[in-house]
Amino acid sequence: MNKSLLTVGLFLLGGCHPAAAQDRNIHDHFKTIYERKPYHVQVCRDVSMSGDKSGDMLKGAIIGGIIGNNVGNVENGGAIGAIIGGMLGHNNSNKTAGTQRQCKTELRWKEESRTIYSHSHIEFWYEGRKYNLEFQK
Repeated sequence: MNKSLLTVGLFLLGGCHPAAAQDRNIHDHFKTIYERKPYHVQVCRDVSMSGDKSGDMLKGAIIGGIIGNNVGNVENGGAIGAIIGGMLGHNNSNKTAGTQRQCKTELRWKEESRTIYSHSHIEFWYEGRKYNLEFQK
């Protein structure tokens, strides 16, 4: 339908005398296209470490208590094992107070825009009527 209107419109413009088709205006239309491109970036932060060893001490106490209950016929063997296990867990913990640098890779997007041709339209008057036709160049 649009191509037939364009053909008729161009025929009327081209086939008639310049004075017959008055006020001809051709307008080009453009649109903006946005493209998103991914890229990776390494982000590093300094994180303060508390050096809390209580978790390792608790694990050592639980394991020591279990072992103390199952070894020999020692009275209060579980309690003794828990105390010794807790001390070993605390001493052997590798957690230290201070600052630690932690890095991770993050995905980010770069947005680029560009303007491209969309379509054109012609506007003209012929025998007292106004015509508008859209077309592609």
